[in-house]
Amino acid sequence: MFSTIKYYNLLFLTVFICYSLPSMAETINFDGIFVEDTCDLYPGDELITLDFGTIADKYLYLNSRTLSESFSIRLINCDLSLGREINASFNGNENSFLPGYLALDPASQANGIAIGLETDTGEKIDINKKDHTQKLSAGNNEIKLKAFIQGEHSALANKTISYGTFISTLTFFLEYN
Repeated sequence: MFSTIKYYNLLFLTVFICYSLPSMAETINFDGIFVEDTCDLYPGDELITLDFGTIADKYLYLNSRTLSESFSIRLINCDLSLGREINASFNGNENSFLPGYLALDPASQANGIAIGLETDTGEKIDINKKDHTQKLSAGNNEIKLKAFIQGEHSALANKTISYGTFISTLTFFLEYN
């Protein structure tokens, strides 16, 4: 009987000590800036797919690149009181043989090519740089772009472009000024 009482007293004392340990309060301050975007992205333009179709290697060997395929990033509800200009940057894995060009994903079967970006007027846009600035107008806007396939210099010279499917992923960032 004595040992049972001792056990319960010890248990009670342990619980009491746990709750009566000194404590102190600290303050955690959080801060940040909550901003409103100048424009909204058109629903569905979060994921843009561009299909180049079938590309003949002979065309690349003769011309070094394909004709450009157009695409756009559509912006809606633009409020010019929050910004009058947009800077678009495009980030992805850069091709090691063609700086500024997008590399193919490792799962691609094709090899010896890269993807180039340009404005709708044909100015080259390098990936991984803040490279495309455009004035905004109130309401809806469109960032018109083009993409093309470019053969790597050595693959063109040695005629070593590998056939097959390819995929590449590019992320765009929009910064308002």
